[in-house]
Amino acid sequence: MTSRINAPTIADIESLADEALQTIPPELLRFVGNVVIHVEDFPDEETEREMGLDSPFDLLGLYRGVDLAHKSVSATPSDLDMIYLYRRPLLDYWCETGEDLAHLVRHVLIHEIGHHFGLSDDDMEAIEAAEPD
Repeated sequence: MTSRINAPTIADIESLADEALQTIPPELLRFVGNVVIHVEDFPDEETEREMGLDSPFDLLGLYRGVDLAHKSVSATPSDLDMIYLYRRPLLDYWCETGEDLAHLVRHVLIHEIGHHFGLSDDDMEAIEAAEPD
């Protein structure tokens, strides 16, 4: 008899993202209140074209919006700032690397929050390294 293991669902990834938010450094978290985190299976076709992806598995997450470094206090926002997490590419990466899924979701979330702040990849790596897992 073979036991069947179900892949984590969109709701499971959302739950991991919510848990990961609790570990984000306070200096970042205080500005994230208006950012919506949305989990989808894959990026849509427009995003694939826009990002020049060879495969929809090439993108784990994406920040959509105007980063804080470029926002104007007087500007009227035209859309919500959103962080997309892509379940199937995350699960594929998780299976290929054996990395802890919660750690992976946290890593992608910090990276995308960093884009909201206009931080460089080096800045985001330093933030992650400073936080205990």
